[in-house]
Amino acid sequence: MPTPHNPLQNHLLAALPKVEFERLSLHLELVPMPLGEALYEPGGRLSPVYFPTTAIISLLYVLENGASAEIAVVGNEGILGISLFMGGETTPSRAVVQSAGYGYRLKAQLLKDEFNRAEGMLHLLLRYTQALITQMTQTAVCNRHHSVEQQLCRWLLLSLDRLPSDTLVMTQELIANMLGVRREGVTEAARHLQRAGLISYSRGRIQVLNRPGLESTACECYGVVKREFDRLFSDTPRHQHPAADEADTAIKPVKA
Repeated sequence: MPTPHNPLQNHLLAALPKVEFERLSLHLELVPMPLGEALYEPGGRLSPVYFPTTAIISLLYVLENGASAEIAVVGNEGILGISLFMGGETTPSRAVVQSAGYGYRLKAQLLKDEFNRAEGMLHLLLRYTQALITQMTQTAVCNRHHSVEQQLCRWLLLSLDRLPSDTLVMTQELIANMLGVRREGVTEAARHLQRAGLISYSRGRIQVLNRPGLESTACECYGVVKREFDRLFSDTPRHQHPAADEADTAIKPVKA
């Protein structure tokens, strides 16, 4: 039986004080996020913002020649659109749905109003931004100094942390585009991980069979990012609002 959609599946929303969450929940819209959909384009205005629940969004930097590389991922731990409350209205990166699912969108002005008014929202978003910057920095280091196999392990682990299962639907070509490497390199890395019994890969579906083994194969970059998220949010437990344990009947899906 499918899990009912609920905005509290997003960890940032779930960590808000009850009053602040209830004020925002009146304006949240559940939207589908199909694979490959571009939510933001470089230079485009950041409106609305998104709180993913079951989808994962890839932030890509696109060069003039069309080549791109992933600089971060956003899933149920965070928000898409940090430039908005950091003082900017646009972003130089492209935001593309990496793993299909759902999320909640919110009008940009409502987020800015809440950021300027509510202490809980302000502190959470600033902490999240610091953690996201750590992820971006570590990704740049990883892409420069570590092997394709290590990059693939980091990418798989970051994705798994944002999914309710141990299976990802993703072709090797798309993974190569995310990592900014050749498809042949991803194919060989995935083949090696499969031979080692860490993953199973077939027809665009990757299942992690041995997560501890995958973590030990990955470089230190995954651990650095995870520890920073854990450190920044260790004292912000998810609030147990009554709505967290029941289906969300007040907010209906809308077309993206």
